[in-house]
Amino acid sequence: GDKVDPEVDIVEYKGRRIIPRSASNFVYILLNKPCGVVTSAKDEKGRLCVTDLVKCGKRVYPVGRLDLNSQGLILMTNNGDIINKMMRAGNEHEKEYKVTVDKPITDEFIEKMGSGVPILDTVTRKCKVEKIGKYTFRIILTQGLNRQIRRMCEYLGYKVTRLQRLRVMNIKLGDLKPGTYRHVSEEEIKELYELIKYSSNETVIKP
Repeated sequence: GDKVDPEVDIVEYKGRRIIPRSASNFVYILLNKPCGVVTSAKDEKGRLCVTDLVKCGKRVYPVGRLDLNSQGLILMTNNGDIINKMMRAGNEHEKEYKVTVDKPITDEFIEKMGSGVPILDTVTRKCKVEKIGKYTFRIILTQGLNRQIRRMCEYLGYKVTRLQRLRVMNIKLGDLKPGTYRHVSEEEIKELYELIKYSSNETVIKP
């Protein structure tokens, strides 16, 4: 008598996963977006889009965005429910980035980035920031304001010269080459469903 949600619950019989017919139609793609590619399904200016790089036989859409001059992990899927759960800021899902700036990074810069920076009429949430090189740091965000990292750096007097997304929740970029993609593994999908199990799927409304 138990009810099963095909988009969240995992059902196994004798060690073998049972995939409902509706769930088997979902596709999950991990793309390493290069710089200069637009994160959308179509661009009015005729520029190359992430959907142009993925040929999987089904129409898939990006989860979240990376600006034109940024690169790295873009998750793409035809599962609208999971898109809403992952994009909704209130669910506070982690996104990890590697960032290079134009001048040496100080301890004060790292402290201020992690404590919250006033941009776009708000103050960014506290986040994890770690210096990994003279000009490079790693940052983990749980929100996705427009050009957030670039604006945070600009406020503190730094300019981003390279920005790469390394991870979205449990999905990691790894050594995937720019412009190429792979299907997300069954194990990764299982873990992702577990992470979003209690997340709201309230539709994201863009202004």
